[in-house]
Amino acid sequence: MTHDDFQIEPVKGLPEKPPEGEVILWQGKPDWWALSKESLNLLWVAGYFVFLAGWRFVAVVDLMPLGQAIWASVPFLFLGAIVCALLIGIAWAQAFYTVYTVTNRRVAMRIGAALTVTLNLPYTQIGAANLDLRKSGTGTIAFDLLGNTQISYLVCWPHVRPWRVSPTQPALRCIHEAEKIAAMISEAAQARVSTPRVERTTGAAPTAVAAE
Repeated sequence: MTHDDFQIEPVKGLPEKPPEGEVILWQGKPDWWALSKESLNLLWVAGYFVFLAGWRFVAVVDLMPLGQAIWASVPFLFLGAIVCALLIGIAWAQAFYTVYTVTNRRVAMRIGAALTVTLNLPYTQIGAANLDLRKSGTGTIAFDLLGNTQISYLVCWPHVRPWRVSPTQPALRCIHEAEKIAAMISEAAQARVSTPRVERTTGAAPTAVAAE
């Protein structure tokens, strides 16, 4: 019998059904390979262990036969392979359990492999969206939040803009068609912010005010 920790979600990636009038425009998740390279610096880590193996070889090649010098360097490569495999596993798990959702009213992020958190970012609380495109074809969209909203960098990592701790900028990391998604968010946000909201007060006619 299989078990799914997210079976209780009424809609995939969202803690509750969208209210009337809210429409899901897009759902996606990070590319795990791009995430391993950008957030976990996989290539740098691999290069570091290759450097250690080369340094070990150069240090001992004059002290022992060539074959022994090579075998003296191999343990660094094995250790590097283990570390890189762990990093890839972390990136894969983070991508697998993540669901990014864009609606006509908000951006929602269900993130976290061990500790699952869902962030709801209404367009009225987003000051700007910053797009970072990569040559690999993926990109990251980071959000400047308005007001006094505080988000933990450690809790949300790696779904944040790197090195922006105060204030933390939540981000859609390493997604495909990032430029297209950014344009979609911009259009939806402009439509949402410009939509008037009608309020009715007791004994008075309905009053139209700016949307929140």
